[in-house]
Amino acid sequence: MKKPTLIKINFLLLLSLFLTTTGLQCKLFNQEEQALLEKVELTWWGSVDDPKSYSDIIYDYQALHPHIRIYYRKLRAEEFETELLNALAEDRGPDIMTIHSTWMTKYLPKLQEMPVSTKVAYQMLKKTLGIKEEIVIEFKDTPSLTPAQLKNSYVDVVFDDAIRENKIYGLPLSVDTLALFYNRDLFNNAGIPLPPADWTTLQQNVKKLTTQDKSGNLVQSGVALGTPDNITFVADILSLLMMQNGAEMTIGKQVTFGLIPTGFPDRNYNPGLEAIRFFTDFANPSKEVYTWNDKMPNSLEAFAQGKLAMFFGYNSQIPYLEAIRSGKLNYSITKMPQIDGRPEVNFASYWMQTVSKKSKNSNEAWDFIQFMSKAQEAKKYLDKTKRPAALRSLIAEQQEDDSIKIFADQLLTAKSWYRGEDVLAMEKSFKDMITALRSGQNFTETIEIAIRKIQQTF
Repeated sequence: MKKPTLIKINFLLLLSLFLTTTGLQCKLFNQEEQALLEKVELTWWGSVDDPKSYSDIIYDYQALHPHIRIYYRKLRAEEFETELLNALAEDRGPDIMTIHSTWMTKYLPKLQEMPVSTKVAYQMLKKTLGIKEEIVIEFKDTPSLTPAQLKNSYVDVVFDDAIRENKIYGLPLSVDTLALFYNRDLFNNAGIPLPPADWTTLQQNVKKLTTQDKSGNLVQSGVALGTPDNITFVADILSLLMMQNGAEMTIGKQVTFGLIPTGFPDRNYNPGLEAIRFFTDFANPSKEVYTWNDKMPNSLEAFAQGKLAMFFGYNSQIPYLEAIRSGKLNYSITKMPQIDGRPEVNFASYWMQTVSKKSKNSNEAWDFIQFMSKAQEAKKYLDKTKRPAALRSLIAEQQEDDSIKIFADQLLTAKSWYRGEDVLAMEKSFKDMITALRSGQNFTETIEIAIRKIQQTF
């Protein structure tokens, strides 16, 4: 192992000489090859992962391309978008941006599509005359991933988000899904042996898991549903309920979750409206399933404090829950409840690696993104972060890993929906709709108002 290390160091020294000695450079490489050997610095911004999550991948890539250096910067989630948009406007933005899948349309004018191929210089270790190993430089023009290959390689939800007009604009390493987190101690105390697999059972469990004091104040809640402002991922949860119930969130560029879908078996049943009604009942004191209200803390905090029996969240919440209670919170995770007798539907949330249209190194940036997205490299990221895979080829292995199995099992049925160019506006429309319905406003009219507001962002 020592010999290749010494050879690598010598190669870097030689390459440095090649790049700084113009005369020697011209003798060895033609003009195009000389340009490909110029030093490249790729800047990469994200808001979710720490640099160590990508360290192995970056090391592997730089070993093949020692003239390319990659610098990853993690920004705080609350400042990421503002800082990114300002940097792009001032031409000081990163080459690679990790943005949420729901932002793709909003950022599309700022993104560089994947090229047909990428051409970069490689450091190669080869035998000469079958005896001696030497470092050589090769220039490879590598075909890029095609939309058809993406569709076959990734879970279904990725295709609609990553591709526009048959061009690829981003690739994910992971796809997260909503799951049910439940407090084992509260379930044990209520005499409930297993978490609910369907929503009807969940309703029954909630009655046993909810406690009130003599004044009617909630002391312990069964589940966080029904309110707009203190439920983490409220828009995702409500969207999933509607989709599971058979609502079509959009048709083309029209928002349609308030309509009875064409071909729906019961023309007197509006699946979108009834899903919303189901959601709000949990915060209605006149209902048997009343268990949550505006006075409760944020759902994630309430669950971490042991005041909430069931919380809907993503795999990405696990590190927070583990850290905040130092392992003292006795909780488990199970699959998202479904509607009994209906096809399974889950909800996806994930991040894409994209390239800025203003990047001067888009060729190298896309080459690196495609490199990290290969199964053997993506697996290094997934093993470190314990995140669910985006690549189909890695799902079976994760389904054998108890620490990630729940999320891996849900990947093939995970869906999302196009929420317009302004996701925050869409989420506010959902919250305003919930608030209006809880105040007694007409269901049909209130939902129509929300739909019109969201439609304005399409």
